[in-house]
Amino acid sequence: MDARHRRIAVNVATQYVEDQSDPREKRYVFSYTITIRNEGEASARLLKRHWIITDANGRVQEVRGDGVVGEQPHLKPGQGFRYSSGAVLETPVGVMQGSYQMITDDGEHFDAPIAPFSLAMPGVVH
Repeated sequence: MDARHRRIAVNVATQYVEDQSDPREKRYVFSYTITIRNEGEASARLLKRHWIITDANGRVQEVRGDGVVGEQPHLKPGQGFRYSSGAVLETPVGVMQGSYQMITDDGEHFDAPIAPFSLAMPGVVH
């Protein structure tokens, strides 16, 4: 199956969560809302997630797990799925990136990459 059959678009919106953060304690909380859209020609299920989260000190956290927010959404061509989650960093700025492991209805596994996106406390990055 060629790549045109398995195209997953990933869009991310992030937000600093001030009321859960405590800079004195090096605790910076961010929320992110992700929209996953199947722009391919084959239906696919999201099986697993893999995140690489890097803070401004170069500290890397890797997160792997089944599905997202307790679900393994099945997306037909043209369908989307939106969810929100969060990350806690020790610095006011960081970067997240990763991938979703997908499987088509006929059993083909593929990765949907998640391009790097910034987590930043307002006023820190100009």
